[in-house]
Amino acid sequence: MSNYQDPSYQPQQQGDPNDVQTNKVMAILAYILFFVPLLAARNSRFAMYHANQGLILFLAALAANIVAAIIPFVGWILSPLVAIAVFVFMIIGIINAANGVMKPLPWIGNFQLIK
Repeated sequence: MSNYQDPSYQPQQQGDPNDVQTNKVMAILAYILFFVPLLAARNSRFAMYHANQGLILFLAALAANIVAAIIPFVGWILSPLVAIAVFVFMIIGIINAANGVMKPLPWIGNFQLIK
């Protein structure tokens, strides 16, 4: 048995129970329209965390689609794969928000753009 821990591993964080209950819908909406919590729940740490995750997912999808559009033949294969990956990450984020958990999305969730 090894004591090695992955340095990129971040345990999931539980949000404040009152904040989670009040802003759960805003956190879920963050994965569909990331700017909704920015307008409606600006003071919620929980909603802002998920708005940040939604924004990063949006920017990653946008960048991947731009690359897919520039490269002709690779783009035809890459575009559907990007769409599937974005959908899967949206579902993961929505499940995390619905469970009241502040857990980063795989691969892209460790960036923070919204404070």
